[in-house]
Amino acid sequence: MSGFALKFLKSMLGSGRDLAPIVVVIVCFQLLVLQQPLPDLLDLVIGLSLVLLGLTFFINGLEMGLFPIGESLANEFARKGSLFWLLLFAFALGFGTTVAEPALIAVAGEAAVIAANGGMIGKEQAAIDQYATGLRLTVALSVGFAIVIGVIRIIKGWPIQYLIIGGYIMVVAMTALAPREIIGVAYDSGGVTTSTITVPLVTALGVGLASAIKGRNPMIDGFGLIAFASLTPMIFVMCYGMLFA
Repeated sequence: MSGFALKFLKSMLGSGRDLAPIVVVIVCFQLLVLQQPLPDLLDLVIGLSLVLLGLTFFINGLEMGLFPIGESLANEFARKGSLFWLLLFAFALGFGTTVAEPALIAVAGEAAVIAANGGMIGKEQAAIDQYATGLRLTVALSVGFAIVIGVIRIIKGWPIQYLIIGGYIMVVAMTALAPREIIGVAYDSGGVTTSTITVPLVTALGVGLASAIKGRNPMIDGFGLIAFASLTPMIFVMCYGMLFA
């Protein structure tokens, strides 16, 4: 058996171990609590098998592609010493991966429909589309801004806890000022930005940058960019709601 096949098999076994608790919960509640047989058992087995394969391919893809390219780009930018291009890349990475995030598109579209039904905006389709697009762009801009702040923190060596505490103080303060209709959307926006593409690329960027800069510890300085990417959308979306309320 080749090295890749052996590694893939080990990865599949690991994915199966990760999925096992979910399967146990479903089976136990279905058989012991609801006391009913599993519906469409064949479809369930096929579906779980596809999930297992998909998760295994995804994890291997991250290890082979996204993590290395993120770290190599960070190393190259650090080696060239160009702060402008590094920050521009950080912003573009955060903005680009977020604006096309399917979960964000769904949340923004639903929020626009609810806003129209609640009388916050017009019920015309153009007004709904404009509100949803504005919400998506606002979240994407906030993530781009967050990654830039996170990169500057790594370069300067600022303690992350003070920035996070200050950010959540802003969130609490703005919650008291923002329209009630936008608060829930703002809080959810922080979660939908942590997509399957954004997280590995941004994490690799942070770790690679901290590894390339002398005096920085990847464990201390390399992580935390995702925390900024979850925090700033709440602030930006509440601003958006205050402007368009």
